[in-house]
Amino acid sequence: MSSHSEHDNGQSAVASKKVRPLREHVVEIVSDAGEGAQKAGQSFGTVSAKMGNGVWTVEIIPAEIQPPPRSQAGASGIRVRIGAFPITNMGDEVDLIVAFNEQALLGRLAVANFKPGCTILLENKWRDHADPDIARAYGTAYARLVEDGYKVVEVPMEEICLKYVNNPQLGKNMFVLGLLCNLYSRDLETARETVRYAFRKKAQKVIDSNVALLDAGFQWAEENVDYRFEVPPMKIDAPQIVVNGNQAIALGVMASGMDVCAMYPITPATSASHYLSEIFENVGGVVHQAEDEIAAAAFAVGASYAGKCAVTITSGPGMSLKTEVLGLASMAEIPLVVVNVQRGGPSTGLPTKVEQGDLLQALFGTHGDAPKVVMATATIEDCFYSILTARRIAETFRIPVYVLSDANLATGQQPFNRPEFRSEWVAPPFDQRPVPKGTKPYDWDEKTGLSTRLIPGQPGGMFTLTGLAHSAEGKVAYGPGVNQQGMTKRSLKLAALQKTLKAPAVFGDEEGGDLLLVGWGSTKGAIEEAVTRCREDGLSVSSLHLTFLQPMASGIGDILKRFRQVVCVEINYSDSTEEELIDDENRRYSNLSLLLRARYLVDVQNWTNVHGQPIGPGRIESMIRTRLGVMQPA
Repeated sequence: MSSHSEHDNGQSAVASKKVRPLREHVVEIVSDAGEGAQKAGQSFGTVSAKMGNGVWTVEIIPAEIQPPPRSQAGASGIRVRIGAFPITNMGDEVDLIVAFNEQALLGRLAVANFKPGCTILLENKWRDHADPDIARAYGTAYARLVEDGYKVVEVPMEEICLKYVNNPQLGKNMFVLGLLCNLYSRDLETARETVRYAFRKKAQKVIDSNVALLDAGFQWAEENVDYRFEVPPMKIDAPQIVVNGNQAIALGVMASGMDVCAMYPITPATSASHYLSEIFENVGGVVHQAEDEIAAAAFAVGASYAGKCAVTITSGPGMSLKTEVLGLASMAEIPLVVVNVQRGGPSTGLPTKVEQGDLLQALFGTHGDAPKVVMATATIEDCFYSILTARRIAETFRIPVYVLSDANLATGQQPFNRPEFRSEWVAPPFDQRPVPKGTKPYDWDEKTGLSTRLIPGQPGGMFTLTGLAHSAEGKVAYGPGVNQQGMTKRSLKLAALQKTLKAPAVFGDEEGGDLLLVGWGSTKGAIEEAVTRCREDGLSVSSLHLTFLQPMASGIGDILKRFRQVVCVEINYSDSTEEELIDDENRRYSNLSLLLRARYLVDVQNWTNVHGQPIGPGRIESMIRTRLGVMQPA
């Protein structure tokens, strides 16, 4: 790239471009909140996916809604990993970062791994800022970055953007998108189409100015950068879509035939409901925003009782508030789908950061025994298909079905094959013929606990719905035998479902080996990439990823016992034995390891953290090598 003085002139022509072929690259864009870095990254990911690359994005969201500008803790932005193969996680080290100011950049340096010699494209407006403290801070940071070996390139973002918009804060993101499209050999017309679509609801002059900013960024890189990267496309055999996990959940709700979503806004789940509210009415659906989380759960239960199958979407604190109403759904045997997009806790915790701390809450977070099915999504594509499965189970077994997603999946983008609608995704119309005489509302099958669902208004189907203990006739009953029978029949539903489940396939050696990693949720891609790297180096390591956490499929215990070591990899808390107070008598295990130890009596260990960040494959690989006593290759 050209020198600092050439950047100031802004017009150094590049005689010839060197094309650097890449298998993959990790790019970050960081700024103050509200400057559009995330939209730039999402658009870059979309363009890359359209060009046939594997893509995974991770949004960088500050904890505060509007943190002070130029603060390290307030860094907002996005990570985009692109590759010539399917990308399933955020990767490890950053190869290139674009920063709108040096403080946001320093904030990322404190929490992310940057490749030695990483390229940094840095807004240069701060160098000669009128505030001497700001200019001094910029100069100090610049000198430190250069001294540390980073390739720092100053870019006159604001200077150029002011030629197209009055407020450069509303234009830098599209300038940066154009710059990146040039650097990574993206098709400019594809990028223009992406920008036009992103701003399709705005006035034409807004669309035109953003396209002009895109072109300006592309041209600046063309004139000032003497090389390009090229990431070859994958072979794609079918049409694909590019969405994030929350959008995939919303699309799954529509595809499943559910037509009621009751919600109350909460980070990071809200965007699923917002996206659904934009398109749901096109298929006859309704999004109901209640006055609070409790009311949202009650509305969903009421809609399902009336004959609809409803979904309620929330995050951890919302799950806590919904608990009593969800217990009603279990007791009254009303089908319901509950989506929990997990975040850091407890209390308000880490509203914008990822965690997998709600598994035990999902299984046991209620008073009394309230059976429910608990599933976890592992990929963006899973977020779509898991909703279809959840709806069918909920209606078949008249039971709440919890789907656990998390903040990593919620905002992450990934291309996958465009779903082709199938009629079996949608339940057939409800049979509203008169109920045969003598039918009981909880006429439990002796072997399965299943019963016929009655809908209000069915002739002969009137009964009392209650959250109290009741008989098969739906009458309040406190007798010991009656309560025992009700508990037993509701529990049999889980056993009946469990008989239909197959154990997940082992990724690696089915017959066993030195180490088995067990995971659930969004850690799948990172775990399997780490396992692949180690297996290529001859290590005897495999992995197992669970979708159904309650009930668990038969055969899992047998798989665990085939391996000399079993370690759960999770993003939730567990005690470290390195702490002086911790020993085998008081040690707290991670959520899944605790469940597996109790159920299968296997010495399942765990490796976890609650840093609020997705776990990269490199860290998991390092842990594997430590466990097996094998040094990292040079």
